[in-house]
Amino acid sequence: MRITPASDSALLVTFDDRVSLEAHTRVIALFRAFEQRHDQRVRNLHPAYASLLIDFDPLSATHQELESLVLSLSSKLETPEVLTSDLIEIPVCYDPEFAPDLANVAEHLRLSPEQVVTLHATGQYYVYFLGFSPGFAYLGGLPQALRVPRLATPRTLVRAGSVGLAGEQTGIYPNDSPGGWQLIGIVFASEGSAEWNSNSLPGIRSQAIDPRNQAWASHHGSRPWAHRFCTSRCFARGRG
Repeated sequence: MRITPASDSALLVTFDDRVSLEAHTRVIALFRAFEQRHDQRVRNLHPAYASLLIDFDPLSATHQELESLVLSLSSKLETPEVLTSDLIEIPVCYDPEFAPDLANVAEHLRLSPEQVVTLHATGQYYVYFLGFSPGFAYLGGLPQALRVPRLATPRTLVRAGSVGLAGEQTGIYPNDSPGGWQLIGIVFASEGSAEWNSNSLPGIRSQAIDPRNQAWASHHGSRPWAHRFCTSRCFARGRG
């Protein structure tokens, strides 16, 4: 763990120099430890992949005092249970109508569109942090076989609910906005995107299922788009 001043009113706590679930669980543990204290000196907390930025009131605390608090809390951290949590099902349709980059992604990866969908829908992802725009969750854990660069020229408008790929991340656009990620599907608002937006907090675990699966279909009923090259994701929020 490395603790460094980030400004005259911020402290950066870094657990690793690379992205890993192990480092991120420590970030979330420290983040929750600070949240539970309700320390009035701390104005904001910004968890990222492997670090936590602590914004504090410089009139009521010093870097040294916050560093001592970080060391004290870190010695008693409990790893959050991000691997065991309830599931929140978020159906995603991969129909080409809603996946403008799916064919190009498949060609770049030398896979078929169906293989891209299967790989994306059977992965497990974690919300590492929120950024770019309000509610945009950066999901880590994308399979190596699905890693593609951002678009050379970002779109001026990406539809809310669009599911994209960029590097080793995947994510859902919560609002209409510009964006440069490769779009391979869309979340239907009536099928759970509002629930996703209200639960997309750091520490969420995600897992995928396919509505063409008979067990899933018998439990949830038919979907008019389920046979149009669609599948769904299950997002599980950690209850730490």
